[in-house]
Amino acid sequence: MERELMLLYISTPIYAVVIGLEMLLSHFHDWKLYTIRDTLTNVYLTSLNMGLDILCRTVALSVLLVAHQYRFFTLDHSWAYWLMLVAGVDFFYYWLHRADHYCRVFWAVHVTHHSSEHYNLTTGFRSSVFEPLYRFVFYIPLPMLGFEVIDIFFMHSMLQIYGILVHTQSVGKLGWLEYVMVTPSHHRVHH
Repeated sequence: MERELMLLYISTPIYAVVIGLEMLLSHFHDWKLYTIRDTLTNVYLTSLNMGLDILCRTVALSVLLVAHQYRFFTLDHSWAYWLMLVAGVDFFYYWLHRADHYCRVFWAVHVTHHSSEHYNLTTGFRSSVFEPLYRFVFYIPLPMLGFEVIDIFFMHSMLQIYGILVHTQSVGKLGWLEYVMVTPSHHRVHH
């Protein structure tokens, strides 16, 4: 849990700077991306989510630790472990998010995340408040594959930082990076 606290200490000033910059750009370019009410709602919802997440940690931790007792593999903490864990957490979070969109019960929880009229960096904070009640269930295969529970929690938190930073219309597509990575070299125009 100390690593997650470290992530909070690192990400909070990053969020403050990029959100502040987006607010300034929005104001000067008249993009109308922010309102006080919407931004406060986003912060309020993420506060509720974080509070419930803290309360649910004991149950989530207990279930995942039991699953870890039935692991098929014992993994060492090499660079491959961390790469596989990134892929695993991202994979199972994808299925959680997909279930949130296709199952009516989960959608009732998740729809809050899509309820803002604005799409700015604080929109990523508009959390599905009750998701911590069931999110851990989607991660049960990971400890059974040999990943440490504490590492799963950490990686989930780390990937959420990225998820929040891409919840904005200001970024658009990846611009030059997408152009270089996606466009075949014979189609690129060189100036």
